[in-house]
Parts: sequence; C-alpha cells; structure tokens
Amino acid sequence: MQAYRAPRWLAGSGAVAGNVQTIWPALYSRVHPERRIGPVSYVRERWDTPDADFIDLDFLPAEVNVDAPPGASPRPLLVMFHGLEGSSQSHYARAFALWAHAQGWDFVVPHFRGCSGEINRAPRAYHSGDHAELDWVLRRLRLRHPGPMLAVGVSLGGNALLRWAQEAGAQARSVVRAVVAVSSPIDLAAAGQAIARGFNRQVYTRMFLNSMKPKALAKLQQFPGLFDEAALRRAADLHAYDNAFTAPLHGFASTEDYWARCSAKPHLRAMREVPALVLNARNDPFVPADCLPGRSEVGPAVTLWQPAEGGHVGFPAGRFPGHVADLPQAVGRWLRQQL
Repeated sequence: MQAYRAPRWLAGSGAVAGNVQTIWPALYSRVHPERRIGPVSYVRERWDTPDADFIDLDFLPAEVNVDAPPGASPRPLLVMFHGLEGSSQSHYARAFALWAHAQGWDFVVPHFRGCSGEINRAPRAYHSGDHAELDWVLRRLRLRHPGPMLAVGVSLGGNALLRWAQEAGAQARSVVRAVVAVSSPIDLAAAGQAIARGFNRQVYTRMFLNSMKPKALAKLQQFPGLFDEAALRRAADLHAYDNAFTAPLHGFASTEDYWARCSAKPHLRAMREVPALVLNARNDPFVPADCLPGRSEVGPAVTLWQPAEGGHVGFPAGRFPGHVADLPQAVGRWLRQQL
C-alpha cells in the first residue's frame, strides 16, 4: 500500500483525483474483487455502559474448524472502529469483515454512540479523541476473547484509536498486538480547515451535517437545554458544529480546545510500545499532505505509509467498477507480521 497507485481509469495524485478516489469507491466499487456482495450478516450485541447508556457491537465470528487439533491456537480477533457517521455496513467495514472471515479470524465493529441506528440514552455522543470509551470496549473484548487481538480505526476511529494507544502507553500491548489508523485526521485543526473549503464544504461538510444535525436535535429533545439550539442550527461547517455540540457535551472549552487535545499527531513521537501503522494518502481531500508527519516526528513503534494516491478511505483497485479489497489485504499483511 505504500506504493499504491489507483487503476488507470481512476488514476491521479492531485486534488480532483483525490475526490474521485474517495467518492467512487464509497458509492460504486465492490467490497470483493470478483462478485457483488450486499450487507454483511453480523451478530449484534448490546452492551450497557458504565454511565447507564449502551453501545451496539456487530460481530462476524469465524467459521469453526471442526478439524482443528486439540490445543490449536485461538483465533485472532480484529476490532474495527468506524469513521464519522459510519457503521458496520460502511464499504470499508464490509471489506475488512470479508478479509477477516477469509483468514479464519473473528471480526467485530463496536459502534460509536448513536451510529448503530438508534439514539443513545446519555447526554453525550462520540468524538475524535474518545479514548476512554475505546479503553472500556477493548479491555472488555480482551477479557472474553482468548486469542490475540488487533485493532483498526478508520478516519475518526483511527485518530481515536491512536489516542487510546498513546494514553494507554505500556499497557496497550497487554490489550492488543497492534493498531492501524487508516485515512485518519491526526491533525484535527488542519483537517477541519480543509473540509470547510470549496468543494469539500459543498459536498462532504453538507453530507456530514445532514446526518449529524438531526441526531443532535434529537438529543436536545431528550435533554432540553443541553446546548445552544440556535447555534447548532446556524452551523454551516464542522468547526461551528463542534463548537455548538461536540465540545460542550464532552467537556471541551471550544472547538479549538477539542481539536488540540484530541489530535493524535503531537503524541506520535512518544509511541514506543504497541506497533502502530498510520496510513494516509497524500491526495486525501480531508487530510492535507502538508500536515502529515515525517519519520522524525514519530516514535520507533510507528510505521508510516503515505502513498501519493488513494483519496480518503478509497484505495480502489481492479477493473471498472473496481473493488476496495486491496486495502484490507495490505493492512492485513502488516497485521499478520505483528502476530
């Protein structure tokens, strides 16, 4: 993936190609190289949280090998944290689910609060640095799963996963063997500025706000006076939305405070314990190339993959209409090396 190049019919390293390599795979490419596959059939579990709320986790257990010898090594578990307003049925989640299943690995997607199809109960939602929530989820999964555990976070989920590994420090290695962040906005201020401009503002910002604002207003019906309704309705970009909703609900003084405290990039240099792969295409429309870290800005446990092409969680491959299976295959090879 470090040397990734888009197929000729989607090729290009510039801004236009970055948008095409982002939008086309999400809407039209397959999650399998050879056949069309619809929604993945997961097994859902609901966990009650310590603050009297709930989260929904979608599991795809591996098929049991009845011919496995007694005492065979337990299966690995791949945990995926989805992106902003994503779910277990997002194109990248289904592609990783199919890859894990083909390897004989168990797979699970813990949904961030409010992203599983039902509004959550508590006066909170989720955010890019929600490392305490990830810590609770990962440690509970560790207690019930006998095999090695690995974690992948996509976009927002990847930044949150890195922040968890950074906060956990040496203890992270006792929970997971390795972590991967795919197309993650590790510099939240730079990403926030990028998505608020031009084409990004008209397309991506509108898409996210059209999903997030109704959820926020539903939360206000649950808890009248929780935040400034007028400010939320006026919000025309993620900076204003975070200032009206995300920051006050989660204990931040402002958007600037939230973005500064939750960005993973400033803490990458201190990562020396759990192996971490940070994958960002340099034409990602959400994450500007000039904000990506260099080798001198990360610790010895961090591997950087920064191909010129790929878009945001795109990385399409194959003949028209393409597929997104190369991403989990490349990331999966790296994860296998950590086992």
